[in-house]
Amino acid sequence: MLSQTTEYALRALAHLAREGTDPSARTAEETILQAEEIASALDVPRNYLSKILHALSREGILASTRGPRGGFRLAAPARDIPLSRIVKVFEPQLLADEQRCIMGRTVCSDDDPCSAHEHWKGVSRSVRAFFARTTLEDLATRGDGPTGGGGENDE
Repeated sequence: MLSQTTEYALRALAHLAREGTDPSARTAEETILQAEEIASALDVPRNYLSKILHALSREGILASTRGPRGGFRLAAPARDIPLSRIVKVFEPQLLADEQRCIMGRTVCSDDDPCSAHEHWKGVSRSVRAFFARTTLEDLATRGDGPTGGGGENDE
């Protein structure tokens, strides 16, 4: 359902919220990690991830610091960053109130619905609600990904 770009963004931000290289940092938003460190931990292409992180910086989700000790940090506490804010950067159409018709119709509404409209409307509403109410902190506390979680009891 999500593009690889959006998946990498979510994974990178969850990792950044969880991890830290500076033991004196009190919070994740004080922790600075380099793109190379994040890419290595998540086993994703560094150049691709770097572009994603810069896009998130332009949107104010991350703050970046240049220089040899530079990198990226959360611009706000993870609990204050809904996933919808992240997804919107890369897939704004997924969160739009007016969804495109999955049957390809140019006009699809309650007044002139396609055959899937009623079912898709509910699914679409649920997806938007999930991304709006779930925060980056929710992802970070689960420990999912290549370095943790993923057990049969994880949902």
